[in-house]
Amino acid sequence: MTSPDFDTFSSAAKASGFDEVLERSWEANTWLDTHTHPFDVQALVTKGEFWLTVEGQTRHLRPGDAFELARNVAHAERYGPQGATYWVARKN
Repeated sequence: MTSPDFDTFSSAAKASGFDEVLERSWEANTWLDTHTHPFDVQALVTKGEFWLTVEGQTRHLRPGDAFELARNVAHAERYGPQGATYWVARKN
Protein backbone atom coordinates (compact mmCIF):
# COMPACT_ATOMS: atom_id res chain seq x y z
CA MET A 1 0.00 0.00 0.00
CA THR A 2 1.35 3.45 -0.88
CA SER A 3 1.06 6.43 1.38
CA PRO A 4 -1.33 9.20 0.33
CA ASP A 5 -0.07 12.55 -0.89
CA PHE A 6 -0.63 15.60 1.32
CA ASP A 7 -3.81 16.70 -0.48
CA THR A 8 -5.36 13.24 -0.08
CA PHE A 9 -4.38 13.11 3.60
CA SER A 10 -5.80 16.61 4.14
CA SER A 11 -9.09 15.89 2.34
CA ALA A 12 -9.64 12.65 4.29
CA ALA A 13 -8.87 14.36 7.60
CA LYS A 14 -11.24 17.25 6.90
CA ALA A 15 -13.96 14.79 5.85
CA SER A 16 -13.47 13.14 9.27
CA GLY A 17 -14.05 16.44 11.10
CA PHE A 18 -10.50 17.74 11.51
CA ASP A 19 -10.35 21.47 10.90
CA GLU A 20 -6.60 22.12 10.52
CA VAL A 21 -4.02 20.13 8.53
CA LEU A 22 -0.34 21.02 8.29
CA GLU A 23 3.16 19.64 7.87
CA ARG A 24 5.43 19.68 10.94
CA SER A 25 9.22 19.26 10.77
CA TRP A 26 11.54 18.81 13.73
CA GLU A 27 15.29 19.28 13.95
CA ALA A 28 17.63 16.36 14.63
CA ASN A 29 17.72 15.08 18.20
CA THR A 30 14.96 17.39 19.44
CA TRP A 31 13.41 16.30 22.73
CA LEU A 32 10.00 17.54 23.88
CA ASP A 33 9.34 16.68 27.51
CA THR A 34 5.90 15.55 28.66
CA HIS A 35 3.19 17.97 27.49
CA THR A 36 -0.39 18.06 26.19
CA HIS A 37 -2.28 19.70 23.32
CA PRO A 38 -5.78 21.24 23.44
CA PHE A 39 -6.77 19.41 20.23
CA ASP A 40 -7.15 15.86 18.88
CA VAL A 41 -4.37 14.70 16.53
CA GLN A 42 -4.22 12.31 13.60
CA ALA A 43 -0.82 12.15 11.89
CA LEU A 44 1.32 10.35 9.33
CA VAL A 45 5.14 10.27 9.46
CA THR A 46 6.68 11.17 6.07
CA LYS A 47 10.44 11.53 6.82
CA GLY A 48 12.91 10.63 9.55
CA GLU A 49 11.96 8.93 12.78
CA PHE A 50 10.82 9.70 16.28
CA TRP A 51 9.74 8.09 19.51
CA LEU A 52 6.35 8.94 20.99
CA THR A 53 5.76 8.07 24.64
CA VAL A 54 2.20 7.91 26.00
CA GLU A 55 1.29 6.45 29.41
CA GLY A 56 4.70 4.82 29.79
CA GLN A 57 4.52 3.13 26.36
CA THR A 58 6.98 4.23 23.67
CA ARG A 59 6.42 3.77 19.93
CA HIS A 60 9.22 4.13 17.38
CA LEU A 61 7.63 5.83 14.37
CA ARG A 62 9.07 5.87 10.84
CA PRO A 63 7.82 6.98 7.40
CA GLY A 64 4.43 5.44 6.67
CA ASP A 65 3.52 5.04 10.36
CA ALA A 66 0.37 6.77 11.58
CA PHE A 67 -0.59 7.79 15.09
CA GLU A 68 -3.46 9.47 16.92
CA LEU A 69 -3.66 11.37 20.18
CA ALA A 70 -6.74 12.64 21.94
CA ARG A 71 -6.69 16.19 23.28
CA ASN A 72 -5.07 16.71 26.68
CA VAL A 73 -3.28 13.31 26.64
CA ALA A 74 0.17 13.71 28.20
CA HIS A 75 2.99 12.57 25.92
CA ALA A 76 6.68 13.11 25.16
CA GLU A 77 8.49 13.19 21.80
CA ARG A 78 12.10 12.44 20.89
CA TYR A 79 13.28 12.97 17.31
CA GLY A 80 16.03 10.97 15.58
CA PRO A 81 19.43 12.00 14.19
CA GLN A 82 17.87 13.25 10.94
CA GLY A 83 14.88 14.86 12.63
CA ALA A 84 11.40 14.03 11.41
CA THR A 85 8.53 15.36 9.34
CA TYR A 86 4.89 14.39 9.61
CA TRP A 87 1.53 15.55 8.37
CA VAL A 88 -0.84 16.35 11.19
CA ALA A 89 -4.57 16.94 11.28
CA ARG A 90 -5.93 18.76 14.31
CA LYS A 91 -9.47 18.85 15.62
CA ASN A 92 -9.72 22.02 17.71
